[in-house]
Amino acid sequence: LPEPVPSAAAGIESGRRPGERGKHVSRQHLDGRAFRRALGCFATGVTVVTTVAADGAYAGLTVNSFNALSLDPPLVLWSLGVASTLRREFEAASYFAVNVLSDGQIALSRRFASRAAHRFAKLEVRPGAGGAPLLPDCAAWFECRTVSRERRGDHLLFIGEVERFAATTRKPLLFLHGHYAAAGKRVV
Repeated sequence: LPEPVPSAAAGIESGRRPGERGKHVSRQHLDGRAFRRALGCFATGVTVVTTVAADGAYAGLTVNSFNALSLDPPLVLWSLGVASTLRREFEAASYFAVNVLSDGQIALSRRFASRAAHRFAKLEVRPGAGGAPLLPDCAAWFECRTVSRERRGDHLLFIGEVERFAATTRKPLLFLHGHYAAAGKRVV
Protein backbone atom coordinates (compact mmCIF):
# COMPACT_ATOMS: atom_id res chain seq x y z
CA LEU A 1 0.00 0.00 0.00
CA PRO A 2 1.25 3.51 -0.69
CA GLU A 3 2.31 5.53 2.32
CA PRO A 4 -0.09 8.36 3.27
CA VAL A 5 1.20 11.79 2.38
CA PRO A 6 1.36 14.08 5.43
CA SER A 7 -0.84 17.14 5.16
CA ALA A 8 0.42 20.29 6.83
CA ALA A 9 -3.04 21.80 6.40
CA ALA A 10 -4.50 18.98 8.48
CA GLY A 11 -1.89 19.56 11.20
CA ILE A 12 -0.16 16.22 10.66
CA GLU A 13 3.43 15.81 11.73
CA SER A 14 5.11 12.86 10.12
CA GLY A 15 8.41 12.44 11.91
CA ARG A 16 10.15 12.79 8.54
CA ARG A 17 12.29 15.58 7.18
CA PRO A 18 10.40 17.86 4.80
CA GLY A 19 10.47 16.58 1.23
CA GLU A 20 11.56 13.03 2.15
CA ARG A 21 8.82 10.56 1.38
CA GLY A 22 9.15 7.08 2.72
CA LYS A 23 12.29 7.71 4.76
CA HIS A 24 12.21 7.77 8.53
CA VAL A 25 14.06 10.46 10.41
CA SER A 26 17.24 9.33 12.08
CA ARG A 27 17.38 9.92 15.82
CA GLN A 28 19.85 12.75 15.37
CA HIS A 29 17.29 14.62 13.26
CA LEU A 30 14.25 13.89 15.40
CA ASP A 31 12.45 17.07 16.44
CA GLY A 32 12.04 16.67 20.21
CA ARG A 33 9.09 19.05 20.45
CA ALA A 34 7.22 17.33 17.61
CA PHE A 35 7.94 13.96 19.24
CA ARG A 36 6.56 15.24 22.55
CA ARG A 37 3.43 16.59 20.80
CA ALA A 38 2.89 13.20 19.15
CA LEU A 39 3.23 11.45 22.51
CA GLY A 40 0.69 13.94 23.89
CA CYS A 41 -1.95 12.37 21.63
CA PHE A 42 -1.98 9.38 23.97
CA ALA A 43 -4.19 10.17 26.96
CA THR A 44 -2.69 9.06 30.25
CA GLY A 45 -3.82 8.98 33.81
CA VAL A 46 -2.12 11.23 36.33
CA THR A 47 -0.48 9.68 39.37
CA VAL A 48 1.65 10.71 42.28
CA VAL A 49 4.27 8.07 43.05
CA THR A 50 5.42 8.17 46.67
CA THR A 51 7.96 6.46 48.90
CA VAL A 52 9.61 6.89 52.26
CA ALA A 53 13.31 7.81 52.25
CA ALA A 54 15.97 6.18 54.42
CA ASP A 55 15.73 9.10 56.88
CA GLY A 56 11.94 8.59 57.21
CA ALA A 57 10.98 11.63 55.12
CA TYR A 58 8.27 11.24 52.51
CA ALA A 59 9.14 11.70 48.84
CA GLY A 60 6.76 11.93 45.91
CA LEU A 61 6.26 13.34 42.44
CA THR A 62 3.65 13.57 39.71
CA VAL A 63 4.04 10.84 37.11
CA ASN A 64 2.04 10.01 34.00
CA SER A 65 4.41 7.28 32.82
CA PHE A 66 2.60 4.57 34.80
CA ASN A 67 1.53 1.28 33.19
CA ALA A 68 0.29 -2.18 33.99
CA LEU A 69 2.91 -4.77 33.09
CA SER A 70 1.56 -8.15 34.19
CA LEU A 71 -1.50 -9.66 35.86
CA ASP A 72 0.24 -12.80 37.09
CA PRO A 73 2.28 -11.83 38.98
CA PRO A 74 0.69 -8.39 39.41
CA LEU A 75 3.37 -5.99 38.14
CA VAL A 76 3.30 -2.28 37.30
CA LEU A 77 5.97 0.05 35.98
CA TRP A 78 6.75 3.75 35.93
CA SER A 79 9.69 5.88 34.89
CA LEU A 80 11.69 8.65 36.54
CA GLY A 81 14.03 11.08 34.78
CA VAL A 82 17.66 10.41 35.69
CA ALA A 83 18.08 14.11 36.51
CA SER A 84 15.26 14.05 39.08
CA THR A 85 16.10 15.45 42.49
CA LEU A 86 14.27 12.43 43.97
CA ARG A 87 16.30 9.80 42.14
CA ARG A 88 18.30 8.72 45.22
CA GLU A 89 15.21 8.30 47.35
CA PHE A 90 13.45 6.06 44.83
CA GLU A 91 16.56 4.07 43.93
CA ALA A 92 17.14 3.26 47.61
CA ALA A 93 13.50 2.49 48.41
CA SER A 94 12.18 -1.06 48.65
CA TYR A 95 8.56 0.09 48.30
CA PHE A 96 6.58 2.73 46.45
CA ALA A 97 2.92 3.64 46.13
CA VAL A 98 1.12 4.78 43.00
CA ASN A 99 -1.69 7.18 43.88
CA VAL A 100 -4.03 7.50 40.87
CA LEU A 101 -5.40 11.03 41.10
CA SER A 102 -9.10 11.77 40.77
CA ASP A 103 -10.43 14.49 38.50
CA GLY A 104 -10.69 16.97 41.38
CA GLN A 105 -7.00 16.75 42.24
CA ILE A 106 -5.36 19.04 39.68
CA ALA A 107 -3.89 21.21 42.45
CA LEU A 108 -2.35 18.12 44.05
CA SER A 109 -0.87 17.09 40.71
CA ARG A 110 0.66 20.54 40.28
CA ARG A 111 1.98 20.54 43.85
CA PHE A 112 3.84 17.26 43.32
CA ALA A 113 5.05 18.37 39.87
CA SER A 114 6.64 21.47 41.42
CA ARG A 115 10.01 21.74 43.12
CA ALA A 116 8.33 22.70 46.41
CA ALA A 117 10.21 21.36 49.40
CA HIS A 118 7.13 20.53 51.50
CA ARG A 119 4.87 18.70 49.07
CA PHE A 120 3.26 16.69 51.87
CA ALA A 121 2.45 19.71 54.08
CA LYS A 122 -1.11 19.66 55.45
CA LEU A 123 -1.94 16.37 53.72
CA GLU A 124 -3.46 13.59 55.77
CA VAL A 125 -1.64 10.60 54.37
CA ARG A 126 -1.74 7.07 55.64
CA PRO A 127 1.13 4.60 55.45
CA GLY A 128 0.98 1.93 52.78
CA ALA A 129 3.17 -1.11 52.26
CA GLY A 130 6.73 -0.39 53.36
CA GLY A 131 5.58 2.96 54.76
CA ALA A 132 5.02 4.56 51.33
CA PRO A 133 2.43 7.32 51.84
CA LEU A 134 -1.06 6.96 50.41
CA LEU A 135 -2.71 10.27 49.48
CA PRO A 136 -6.35 11.02 50.32
CA ASP A 137 -9.28 11.11 47.87
CA CYS A 138 -7.57 9.32 44.97
CA ALA A 139 -9.32 7.18 42.36
CA ALA A 140 -7.07 4.19 43.13
CA TRP A 141 -3.92 3.14 45.00
CA PHE A 142 -1.28 0.52 44.22
CA GLU A 143 1.14 -0.45 47.00
CA CYS A 144 4.24 -2.00 45.46
CA ARG A 145 7.48 -3.72 46.38
CA THR A 146 10.25 -2.67 44.01
CA VAL A 147 11.49 -5.70 42.06
CA SER A 148 13.54 -4.00 39.35
CA ARG A 149 15.29 -0.73 38.54
CA GLU A 150 16.83 -0.25 35.12
CA ARG A 151 18.19 2.76 33.26
CA ARG A 152 16.94 3.22 29.69
CA GLY A 153 17.81 6.40 27.83
CA ASP A 154 17.25 9.44 30.04
CA HIS A 155 14.94 7.60 32.47
CA LEU A 156 15.00 4.92 35.14
CA LEU A 157 12.31 2.25 34.85
CA PHE A 158 10.89 0.97 38.11
CA ILE A 159 8.95 -2.29 38.18
CA GLY A 160 6.94 -3.08 41.26
CA GLU A 161 4.99 -6.10 42.39
CA VAL A 162 1.60 -4.99 43.67
CA GLU A 163 1.07 -6.22 47.23
CA ARG A 164 -2.17 -4.33 47.89
CA PHE A 165 -4.48 -2.10 45.89
CA ALA A 166 -7.79 -0.29 46.22
CA ALA A 167 -10.11 1.52 43.83
CA THR A 168 -12.97 3.97 44.30
CA THR A 169 -15.77 5.17 42.05
CA ARG A 170 -14.09 8.58 41.63
CA LYS A 171 -13.31 9.54 38.03
CA PRO A 172 -9.58 9.62 37.27
CA LEU A 173 -7.69 12.74 36.26
CA LEU A 174 -6.33 12.52 32.71
CA PHE A 175 -3.60 14.30 30.76
CA LEU A 176 -3.96 14.84 27.00
CA HIS A 177 -2.27 17.22 24.55
CA GLY A 178 -0.37 18.87 27.40
CA HIS A 179 -3.51 19.67 29.43
CA TYR A 180 -5.54 18.12 32.21
CA ALA A 181 -8.75 16.39 31.16
CA ALA A 182 -11.56 14.44 32.75
CA ALA A 183 -12.86 11.07 31.73
CA GLY A 184 -15.81 11.46 29.35
CA LYS A 185 -18.64 9.17 28.58
CA ARG A 186 -18.07 5.55 27.70
CA VAL A 187 -18.13 5.05 23.92
CA VAL A 188 -18.76 1.33 23.76
